Amino acid sequence: MGIEPIFNSENWAAVPFHFWTLVFFVGGSIVGSFLNVCIHRMPLDQSLISPPSHCPHCRYAIPWYLNIPLVTWLYLRGRCRHCAAPIAARYFWVELLTAALFAGVWLCYGRLSAWQAVVYAILIAGLIVATFIDFEHYIIPDEITLGGAAVGFVASFLLPALHGQKSPANGMRESLIGVAVGAGVIYGILRLGKWVFGRQKVKLEGETRVIFSETAVILPQQTIPYEELFYRQSDTIRLKARTVELVDRGYPEVMVRLSPEKLHIGEDEFDPATVPHLEAQASELVLPREAMGLGDVKFMAAIGAFLGWQAVIFSLMLSSMLGAVVGVGAIALGRREWSSRMPYGPYIAMATVVWMFGGRELVSRWWAGSL
Repeated sequence: MGIEPIFNSENWAAVPFHFWTLVFFVGGSIVGSFLNVCIHRMPLDQSLISPPSHCPHCRYAIPWYLNIPLVTWLYLRGRCRHCAAPIAARYFWVELLTAALFAGVWLCYGRLSAWQAVVYAILIAGLIVATFIDFEHYIIPDEITLGGAAVGFVASFLLPALHGQKSPANGMRESLIGVAVGAGVIYGILRLGKWVFGRQKVKLEGETRVIFSETAVILPQQTIPYEELFYRQSDTIRLKARTVELVDRGYPEVMVRLSPEKLHIGEDEFDPATVPHLEAQASELVLPREAMGLGDVKFMAAIGAFLGWQAVIFSLMLSSMLGAVVGVGAIALGRREWSSRMPYGPYIAMATVVWMFGGRELVSRWWAGSL
């Protein structure tokens, strides 16, 4: 029978069009409920299946009749039925956002191709998970990025029309070009950003005590985990110390350099794993810094696999503008510092959604008018 008859628009048209709009909205809310599980558990490397849905406070197993998307959160007023602990509003908003975007995809693409609407809904689900995880944890899991690239490549084979093509071979070719451009352009920006912005000088008041523990750099006003500083083996923390104290020895007026693999104190070299605690007195600290992470590189590759290289360029340009506006606005309002980290994945996701809901046509009209 094949897959095409199943997603043939004429077959779907036998049922009223807005019946499917409702189906996509309700189905989206159900998918959104599962996406909440992904957002909570994936960064913690927990199973998405076991244990079943439960209250994060009292571990109460939520029965099916109290796990109805959108309705249950409103009915319980955002609290657990068992212990009355608050349940984050994020659970409701993710379900509503997913439902609305799924319905929007059907309204935009349902008459053109039901199959394309389904594929775009899958992509939107990945964008939502990536957005909320990146906002909270500053990471985008490989299951979303690398897994998304694989799904996008397969979808391009099954539906070449995703890239405006008719043959599966051409669809796969465009998908691969999208992956290459997405990963290549963002990786180039990452390397350039590392070269230009790769070090952050932190001025300390007088001779301040800096502690290097097993897991973090501890300053008087903040603790910075090493995982936020070391993205590659070459990343290095540097400081000119007035004094350095180890468990069994001390150093006066010495340069300290710490990377994931080596600790240099003057001319002496140590394995960081053998130095669980180090204290130094210094007036300045130089920390490694990233313009963006490798997760963004893989994320853009996945988008390219689904939508092609044109969507990659559009998303890169629009996400840069969105990120700049939000970042400068937050600084102006005093909600972040110039040097603080900022997730980039959510702005890539927003730009991609704009492309799907009209950005492609906008660019086509602009390009036609400029010729």
